[in-house]
Amino acid sequence: MTQTLLSFGHGYSARALARLLIPQGWRVIGTTRSEEKAAEIRAGGAEALIWPGEDISGALAEASHLLISAAPGAEGDPVLAASRDQIAAAAPKIEWAGYLSTTGVYGDHDGGWVDEETPLTPSTRRGKLRVEAEAAWRDLSNEIGLPLHIFRLAGIYGPGRGPFAKVRAGTARRIVKPGQVFSRIHVEDIAQVLAASIARPNPGVAYNLCDDDPAPPEDVIAYAAELLGVPVPPTEDFETAEMTPMARSFYAESKRVRNDRIKDELGVRLIYPDYRAGLRALLELEND
Repeated sequence: MTQTLLSFGHGYSARALARLLIPQGWRVIGTTRSEEKAAEIRAGGAEALIWPGEDISGALAEASHLLISAAPGAEGDPVLAASRDQIAAAAPKIEWAGYLSTTGVYGDHDGGWVDEETPLTPSTRRGKLRVEAEAAWRDLSNEIGLPLHIFRLAGIYGPGRGPFAKVRAGTARRIVKPGQVFSRIHVEDIAQVLAASIARPNPGVAYNLCDDDPAPPEDVIAYAAELLGVPVPPTEDFETAEMTPMARSFYAESKRVRNDRIKDELGVRLIYPDYRAGLRALLELEND
């Protein structure tokens, strides 16, 4: 029997998962808001629905697995707002549901370590909306028995989302805020964790998705420059650097995220355990 993944908001991470599942015989249906992106989804071997807009009921009725990547807004989670009742009706057939959240739900810990049991204390609006969305999905799961899994993603990078273009263009900046560290995750590692969870469902669990090496952002830019053989951009002090409010908000939280659960429970071995391995692989891919 063909397994069918219905992917709401079929973006960068979801497409990486589809690249793993489709060769294994899976049917993948991805939703998107534009015909242009729908064409890209189809080019990757998946089916596409323009949604909201097209009727989702047929895809839901055929789905064995759900993945929710759509970001919440001021009105809450868009998938629940549009299709809560339909998802509830389909729930008895759903074997696995995954919600892609963010490590931003933990808030600021002054560079300290957090794990999945750390209280959710977001300090940004984006983080607060994610906490609310996680709670809404948990409420639905508890109400109807949806086998929900929550994945809290660190900063995502991968093909097309690396620092090399900015470093080459001379626009990369090394903003230094003492003690600031971020956790990251390569998109291929996101895909392998999701696939491992699908193979070993554990409804109700949350997983942190990050690599083994939380690091200051200026170190990542410096290493990218070294790989390219170009001068390392000079450092800029965070307090005096000209930045947009959005860019500055990313520095509001500093923490190191533990990933033991994906290894211990799912048996995951990271393909790219740190940004150095990930950047080397991205550069090799560019040069092929």
